[in-house]
Formats: sequence, C-alpha cells, structure tokens
Amino acid sequence: MFTDPQSVTINAVAISLPRTTSGDGKGVYTSADGNVRETISHQENKSRTRRMFRIDHQKSAPDPLFPAQNTPYNMACYVVFDVPKVGYTVAEQKQVVDGLIAQLNASSGALITKTLGGES
Repeated sequence: MFTDPQSVTINAVAISLPRTTSGDGKGVYTSADGNVRETISHQENKSRTRRMFRIDHQKSAPDPLFPAQNTPYNMACYVVFDVPKVGYTVAEQKQVVDGLIAQLNASSGALITKTLGGES
C-alpha cells in the first residue's frame, strides 16, 4: 500500500493527495479541491499483468471564444506497465522503466516537449 497522503509537485507547487478510494487492486488519491487525482491500479489475466499510474488534472481558464468566461479543462497523464506473468523480475521491469524515464527527462524533458507538440 502506498503511503497516505501522496504528494505530487506541479508547476513548483506541492499538492497533498490523501487516499480517497481503496479497493481490490486500486488506490485513488485526491487533492482537497478535487483538481488533482492520482490512480494506481493493477489488472491481471492468465498470462499478463497490467499496472497503471495515472494523474488526472483539471483547471478553469478563459474560454477562447468568450474570454470573459472561464471554462473547465482537464487532462490525464499515465504510465502503463504491461508485463508477462513470468520472464521478468521486478528488478528487470524497473530497469526498463528507469530507461524510459531517463530518456524522457533527458535534456530538460526535450522528448516530452516534442511529443506534446505533436512530433514523432
């Protein structure tokens, strides 16, 4: 079980996320204002296990058509770990994940910025 509360820093602001849901293979952590939610879930079938770590974020911002009005917007960002039941140790799985995270973080997140800008 993850510690309660979790904390995520977005735009240099640490956000506390107390556990709001706990269930079979799932934990949800939500900010006091409800604008940030973190979900950790696990699904298994006969041959594979799928684990997900997800952040949902919502905010209000001016509507481009009616700048005097604020409109709610939301986005999600998640990582899925899809692994076979056998063949990879947890340590080997982590090595692959570490490689992905290092690649995405390299050069101040250049690949993330390019991906979000639509490059491939």
